Amino acid sequence: MDKQEIKNLKKRYLVWFYKTCKEALDKIERKFTQLEIDNFVLKELKKQNPGKKLDKFIEEFKEYIRNKESDGLGLKYEGKDLKPEYLFLSVKLKAIEKAITKELGKKALSEIKLLYEAEMTERILKSTEH
Repeated sequence: MDKQEIKNLKKRYLVWFYKTCKEALDKIERKFTQLEIDNFVLKELKKQNPGKKLDKFIEEFKEYIRNKESDGLGLKYEGKDLKPEYLFLSVKLKAIEKAITKELGKKALSEIKLLYEAEMTERILKSTEH
């Protein structure tokens, strides 16, 4: 195997390693980022509830938000401390990013992050086209 083939193998592994770790971390973190948006939407719904006609739906949305928050807290925290599993994923992702930078350079890390975001966005768009 020549040097370029070895570099390509390492790059593919690092892309896969980054993707799998980032996905696992994002499954937890997105609950919290979604909560910010959900709470904003809830406030807007309450403002635009003429004659209280939307109360039933607003209450269902509140319950949805409460469940999401509870799930997120359970995935990320053990009491007031971060869960060891969550902490491990965070530290692991940082280590993978350092490995990418070491093996491929800072530009490659930026490229991999952009590829990841593009893939996640594409997944969302494809899942809603049916």
